[in-house]
Amino acid sequence: MYNKGALTIEQQINQLKERGLKITEQDNASHFLSQISYYRLAGYWWPMQEDKVTHTFKPNSRFSDVIALYDFDRKLRILLFDIIEKIEISLRTKLIYHLSNDEDPWWFQNTSLFQNTSELVKSLFILDEEIERSKDIFIKEHKRKHKDDLRFPPAWKTLELTSFGSLSRLYGNLKNNIKAKDTIAKELGTVNHTFLPSWLQSIAQIRNFCAHHSRLWNRNLPGKPKLLPNPPNRWIKDIPKENEFPMLYVHLCCMKYLLNVIDPENQFKERLAGLLVEYPNVDPNALGLKPDWQNEPLWNKV
Repeated sequence: MYNKGALTIEQQINQLKERGLKITEQDNASHFLSQISYYRLAGYWWPMQEDKVTHTFKPNSRFSDVIALYDFDRKLRILLFDIIEKIEISLRTKLIYHLSNDEDPWWFQNTSLFQNTSELVKSLFILDEEIERSKDIFIKEHKRKHKDDLRFPPAWKTLELTSFGSLSRLYGNLKNNIKAKDTIAKELGTVNHTFLPSWLQSIAQIRNFCAHHSRLWNRNLPGKPKLLPNPPNRWIKDIPKENEFPMLYVHLCCMKYLLNVIDPENQFKERLAGLLVEYPNVDPNALGLKPDWQNEPLWNKV
């Protein structure tokens, strides 16, 4: 039975010191622990611990390094959120355009276009909730002008409200013989429907971590993107091994590959490299970054 009680901030600091974490007056630990919870920071000092049972720290473990890792991770999430926004908007645009023209503006309600009807019903339930909550003028005006039309607003209105996760599920659930499914994949450089769904699922999961301020540094990620054997655009030569897929690097590569199509002049490499320079105590291995990652064709414009 769990019987540990709550600790005051002073007790938290004393406990960390007793376990071997170096904390100086200049670290302002009391301030940080009053703004960032003990267990949120614990994810950053966990690798510093020598004994995971007694929670004793390795020699020369410093509270200042914990805060530096926390700040790095926060800025990394902000960077990736910006990158993922561009991918999300592109996917939304292509889904709306191609399927509304190939099928009709209410294609997302057509069960005959989807593999799994129960999954589609879940997606539509979420869409319905989003429409009901919406304060957007274009939704209010649609409801006012078309109050007798019991259908959802057309795709170009409805899908502007939905999340990246819902968009990726809609795309992945489309039947594989739907023309637009391959068209969208080809336009994004992933050839056909075989590969893109797993990429989108992986990126959507990372977006959720970013949105909920969850740690990305030194984290095992659940998604496993299916990599193209012969990508038509610039890619990496040093392919991650199977055991490296839970690390962030392969997912960053998928984002960069899509972004090179969506925004060819993007500064993803420069921003990521700059972040690593700003925080030299961050071990690139904790992200799965390869030693020569900056020289890979994928990460270069030429």
